[in-house]
Amino acid sequence: MSTNVCPRFMVATVLDDLFTSTGEAVQDISNSLQIVSQQQMPSSGHGNHKENSPFLNNAESAKKSDYYDKNLALFEEELDIRPKVSSLLSRLVSYTSFTQGAKEHEESESAEGSKKKVTKSPRMGTLMGVYLPCLQNIFGVILFLRLTWIVGTAGIMQAFLIVLMCCCCTLLTAISMSAVATNGVVPAGGSYFMISRSLGPEFGGAVGLCFYLGTTFAAAMYILGAIEILLKYIVPKAAIFHAEDVNDGDSAMLNNMRVYGTIFLSCMALVVFVGVKYVNKFASLFLACVIVSILSIYAGAIKSIFDPPEFPICMLGNRTLSRDLFDVCARTVVQDNVTIGSRLWENFCGSTNLTADTCDDYFIHNNITEIQGIPGLASSIIRENMWSSYLEKGAILEKASISSVDIHGSMSSFYLYVSADITTTFTVLLGIFFPSVTGIMAGSNRSGDLRDAQKSIPVGTILAIATTSLVYLSSVVLFGACIEGVVLRDKYGDAVRKNLVVGTLSWPSPWVIVIGSFFSTCGAGLQSLTGAPRLLQAIAKDNIIPFLRVFGLGKSNGEPTWALLLTAVIAELGILIASLDMVAPILSMFFLMCYLFVNLACAVQTLLRTPNWRPRFKYYHWALSFLGMSMCLALMFISSWYYAIVAMGIAGMIYKYIEYQGAEKEWGDGIRGLSLSAARYALLRLEAGPPHTKNWRPQLLVLLKLDEDLHVKYPRLLTFASQLKAGKGLTIVGSVIQGNFLENMAESQASEQAIKNMMEIEKVKGFCQVIVANKVREGIAHLIQSCGLGGMKHNTVVLGWPYGWRQSEDPRAWKTFINTVRCTTAAQLALMVPKNVSFYPGNHERFTEGHIDVWWIVHDGGMLMLLPFLLKQHKVWRKCKMRIFTVAQMDDNSIQMKKDLATFLYQLRIEAEVEVVEMHDSDISAYTYERTLMMEQRSQMLKQMRLSSAERGREAQLIKDRHSIIRMGSLYSDEEEEIIDTVPEKIQMTWTKDKYEAERRNRKNAPDNFRELISIKPNQSNVRRMHTAVKLNEVIVNRSHDAKLVLLNMPGPPKNSEGDENYMEFLEVLTEGLERVLLVRGGGREVITIYS
Repeated sequence: MSTNVCPRFMVATVLDDLFTSTGEAVQDISNSLQIVSQQQMPSSGHGNHKENSPFLNNAESAKKSDYYDKNLALFEEELDIRPKVSSLLSRLVSYTSFTQGAKEHEESESAEGSKKKVTKSPRMGTLMGVYLPCLQNIFGVILFLRLTWIVGTAGIMQAFLIVLMCCCCTLLTAISMSAVATNGVVPAGGSYFMISRSLGPEFGGAVGLCFYLGTTFAAAMYILGAIEILLKYIVPKAAIFHAEDVNDGDSAMLNNMRVYGTIFLSCMALVVFVGVKYVNKFASLFLACVIVSILSIYAGAIKSIFDPPEFPICMLGNRTLSRDLFDVCARTVVQDNVTIGSRLWENFCGSTNLTADTCDDYFIHNNITEIQGIPGLASSIIRENMWSSYLEKGAILEKASISSVDIHGSMSSFYLYVSADITTTFTVLLGIFFPSVTGIMAGSNRSGDLRDAQKSIPVGTILAIATTSLVYLSSVVLFGACIEGVVLRDKYGDAVRKNLVVGTLSWPSPWVIVIGSFFSTCGAGLQSLTGAPRLLQAIAKDNIIPFLRVFGLGKSNGEPTWALLLTAVIAELGILIASLDMVAPILSMFFLMCYLFVNLACAVQTLLRTPNWRPRFKYYHWALSFLGMSMCLALMFISSWYYAIVAMGIAGMIYKYIEYQGAEKEWGDGIRGLSLSAARYALLRLEAGPPHTKNWRPQLLVLLKLDEDLHVKYPRLLTFASQLKAGKGLTIVGSVIQGNFLENMAESQASEQAIKNMMEIEKVKGFCQVIVANKVREGIAHLIQSCGLGGMKHNTVVLGWPYGWRQSEDPRAWKTFINTVRCTTAAQLALMVPKNVSFYPGNHERFTEGHIDVWWIVHDGGMLMLLPFLLKQHKVWRKCKMRIFTVAQMDDNSIQMKKDLATFLYQLRIEAEVEVVEMHDSDISAYTYERTLMMEQRSQMLKQMRLSSAERGREAQLIKDRHSIIRMGSLYSDEEEEIIDTVPEKIQMTWTKDKYEAERRNRKNAPDNFRELISIKPNQSNVRRMHTAVKLNEVIVNRSHDAKLVLLNMPGPPKNSEGDENYMEFLEVLTEGLERVLLVRGGGREVITIYS
């Protein structure tokens, strides 16, 4: 225990001695004192650690023993902020990540009363936790409803290419995702968490919402697929709307899809709302349906080698007929030994009469044939299906190998043929197929349920993609090798009696596929409706998008009720589209954008080589990530360029919204690291020397003064700096606090925060730096010397005017001001001093007219020309006109000067009025002489007053006690002198006879000093300077009294510091009577040029 016992604990010890007979009383009092002592002692700091007291009870002593180990006595003062390694490891081991899945929700629903279940450690392995969920999410509606149609339309070669491109894209994304997912723990949010923590809140929010929209539209797509299976293949009679015209069946089907889709969506949303556990319980059943359906396809393909299924196709010429509209594929049938026209004849001729002359021309001139719809794997049909057969909307499906008479035929018979319902191209088919390879994020979304997420996610995801890719690629070949081409291109199975085309190949029955695909699409829809609200809830809880906060709320068990409601509304929009082929490209865009940014996240982290980038998955490379990113971008524009632009526009708007109004988050993301690397690269590329004149722009160091409450005293300095930012230069706002850094660190941080708040209010984009120094002038000198980094250093100082310097006896303010002017001159920096800055306009004010007057007296690099031009770029000064005045002496040709100046401004591309003011030589006026005399008398008087106050201070020192603090240094110091830390034990002052006589003489001479003050004669140099100041001021006030802003050259301070006070008076006289003045002093180099 430390021997430096606090007085509070000494009181407790005394009480212990007094009340030894009553231990309970001692215990109560000591506990009370201990509580008080803990409340009063700071939690952290230098030397104020918590003491281990004998009055602590056993439980608290046990807690404290962790802090005060005898072997760690050297570190015991910091153990409250720097814990022991054992404590850290124990906390890390007990860490559990919550999953986006529904385990915690299931437990909260099934919990009885207030009993809390013991959290079980996750036990799911690669197979159950990643592989099978990914399979369930990847296999879906497109495989069963559209893959045969894609193969028939695009041909085996191009369909193989479509599948290969999509699978390669997801495989490359999975590699990148595995690297990101194994670089630390991935809690709730899955892919959103990975992207946002890798690329920052702006990208994370934008891509997270895109992924959410994609998942929501996926739910709509799955529901539309389920309705299509239900109404087309299971219960066609359940249709509510029926076509009045046989040629107008599509609109009725769309309305049926909308009605049933809305009913299905409502029921599914209700199931998800009631409990996620029911969805999870049926997940295995839905997965089993998918696997059984796929196995039945392979079984049917193998069986077709030796026993193809019987699905005859009726052809009229080379056109495919819709088989559900007739029974016999023949012109005539024999009924009661009488040959009559068949049902087919009746459809084309209007009656069964064989002598009717109203038959369709194409029907009369072409033969009716019947071909096998499923020739089988042993047939050579693969040769015909190898190449593409893209169709326009309304085109009839034709078999090229059958000859026919080329007659158009009657339009009234058009409904009897199988035709294309949409125009097909390679890009359209690509956009429709891509959703069938999505779902690779299912494993990362369940990371909290996995026994070893960093091992299971890469292995399970990549194996699932390999499995599904193999199934898709083999299915393309099998479909092309087993099924007739016109049947493949028949999207809804009209040619095979309204059977699902892929079902015709399956074994033992087409109903295996129909029922299995129906349940699998329903399950996939439920999974999407379960995952999308949780994704939105994770985004809302991150609080990066303010208007989404309400969707972070939910039921008491955490169920995202409001997010589910919004998801249902958005999914309803997809259902109202009512077309699977129209919804699929929409969600393709959102998923592709999500995958693009997963690849970008991996590539950025890999190239930056940040120390925290240490993924356990080693089989990645930045080139693979860039290839995956390029493929995602290419697929977006190939499948649908206008959808791609819309999706990127939505993501861009969300990004800018988060950047502009969202909450600021620092997640250590890669974009911040990329910014650091880019900044480092740019700084190293910048030239060490000053930039070229064409690249010169004001890089500002704004020196602010703070009041006693640490508020900015003159905020309009920041306003003026923001109005100059049309130059897009650097802005550093600096301030100095007087004192010791160790003692004033908190004050420095508070000051910095106050300045940052004011910079935000005034919309100043820049940096803030507050330093603590023993003397203000030293602190300012340090700022001028050290601000900036490399080539990004300030070249201009903005300094406030020392108001009230005349009235104050304290000379520190104006001496600090002059010292700063000298420092900027020595550092070859430009200087701007806004005088009467409180009268400067705010950013919300606008001048509708007026002038900005420039008084160009001496040339200092062109600063006076450039500053008004930059100010006029801002809305406040935009409508002001610029006037330039220059001064001509008696020996100057003022007319020629005006012409030359106008030419110079024309070459500078600056529009301004030019005026030359002639200043004639004149005698020094009495006013000037009197003004100079008053200035010098005042200076002398203040000097004597300071002497008198110093003498009084010496007398007062005699009667100070022995612990007084002596202030050392010059009597005329312009700064607060340093205080001697060590106080002498005794102060001794000895008065001799000589000292006493000298003191009496000083007192007698005081009246004589004041008489000398009255009879003083002004210095001729000061008279000349005052004459110049007065004459210039008269001319400036005469010409520019109504100007909105006056800029003029600032004369430099005298080389001899004894004339500093007179210099301040000259500046006051020069700017007298002007409302807004900007004194400008160049940095000794050209800042503007006439050359391009």
